[in-house]
Amino acid sequence: MEVHYLTILFSIFWCSCDAIMWSLAPNTQKCLKEELQANVLVAGEYEITEITGQRIDYIVRDSKGHILAQKDNISKGKFTFVTETYDTFEVCFISKMQPERRGVAQDVHLDIKVGIEAKNYEGIGEAAKLKPMELELKRLEDLSEAIVQDFTLMRKREEEMRDTNESTNNRVLFFSLFSMVCLLGLATWQVLYLRRYFKAKKLIE
Repeated sequence: MEVHYLTILFSIFWCSCDAIMWSLAPNTQKCLKEELQANVLVAGEYEITEITGQRIDYIVRDSKGHILAQKDNISKGKFTFVTETYDTFEVCFISKMQPERRGVAQDVHLDIKVGIEAKNYEGIGEAAKLKPMELELKRLEDLSEAIVQDFTLMRKREEEMRDTNESTNNRVLFFSLFSMVCLLGLATWQVLYLRRYFKAKKLIE
């Protein structure tokens, strides 16, 4: 089965994602892969053009092969999952049909939202009986917290990169000094060896 991969740039905590669409050929699969942080909510909504004798399944899994969501013979629906660890996640749509049949490509419409955008604030407001203003403040509070977490993560990555650069610079410096010492030692040995050789041949005194 032919496999295609697409990389979608999801934001770590929040994004405004538009729906994407592609044509999935018979007996092939196409996967969308992205790295996400831990405890991130991901919500997807899909719609498939139905063709008699053909089916499409979807599966969501991490880099270790753990299945987070899965459904066979889909046409229209939704899926949600929450990431447990920082990992690479993929959503795959798989076309299946009998090999002796001649199939046609099916259109796949997919809308994926991550983090704040994936939350159902209408449901939260109804459950907590929040007024529209209170619900909007709740959304802004979550958005502010997500931005702060985003900046904290960026600062942590910057510190890790700085530490890596400093460690690399120190190793390069030590290697350069070691190389210079080896070259000086080799040059000294060559001079002494040639001097003894020329003395043995009585070319110098």
